[in-house]
Amino acid sequence: MAQILQYLANGLVFSSIIILGSIGLSLVYSIADFANFAHGDTMTLGAYGAFVAFGVFGSLGGTVLGLPIGFFLALAVGMALAAVVAVLTHVLVYKPLDTDSIGLLITSIGVAFVYRAVLQGTFGTDFLQYDISRSGPIPLLLDTLDVAVTQRDVAIIVSAAVLVVALHLLLQRTTLGRKMRATADNPDLARVSGIRTDRVILVMWVVGSALAAAGGVFLALYSQLDPRIGFNILLVVFAAVILGGIGSVYGAMLGGLLIGMLHELTPLLSDVGLPISNAYAPAVAFVIMVAVLLVRPRGIAGDMT
Repeated sequence: MAQILQYLANGLVFSSIIILGSIGLSLVYSIADFANFAHGDTMTLGAYGAFVAFGVFGSLGGTVLGLPIGFFLALAVGMALAAVVAVLTHVLVYKPLDTDSIGLLITSIGVAFVYRAVLQGTFGTDFLQYDISRSGPIPLLLDTLDVAVTQRDVAIIVSAAVLVVALHLLLQRTTLGRKMRATADNPDLARVSGIRTDRVILVMWVVGSALAAAGGVFLALYSQLDPRIGFNILLVVFAAVILGGIGSVYGAMLGGLLIGMLHELTPLLSDVGLPISNAYAPAVAFVIMVAVLLVRPRGIAGDMT
């Protein structure tokens, strides 16, 4: 039982990262109407932006959930950098093309290569880590449940939850959120109704890319940072979006939770005698995703935005 709880705890941390990446990808698909293959590298861009900013702010005193206050300032910088780059990419690349969804998809692959090449040329290909000392497991959880959860893990989960709640409030409680949902449902009708859809698209890029950057920062904090960190996880993020229902933000949240959990629960298969190692965790998640889609072809949440 303790081992299962440990897998669930690991899954909750990993799911928090996947959810942040999935939301941004789903937003772009629902409003801009194309699959953005540069999304993973946007996550990487935000992680490197935060890495550089942490070198400036990291010495600031005080800690929150075991992380320096400077880390959260660096996180904000990484999110802002990713948002600015995404908006510039939209204005300078995607918007002038005036092409269909397939054309934008292919273009986004090229954009991803450009992002990655710039990062590799600037920082090299070596693995990097945030200069934050790792603390041991939280004694209370270790003693009572025999589960190793660090303050860093809790910080990732809590931060992701705060960002998800903030997005929910934006979409459901603000005029801007209603405009975003209207544009996602029917952009032509939204335009006729007087909604400045071009501005909504810009906001979409800001919100989606900032959340992706946060996911990239937490992924680098959870493991290591290198120029391919976002690309390596992109297919898992796509699986979460497809499982939840393409174009559904809330479906992406649910899909991210399920895919993240399935990814980390894969070791259970070897525990019960099946010869499947952790290396096959993404494949197991994809198999289960396909099985769900056979029953619900439009995903768990369908087109619910």
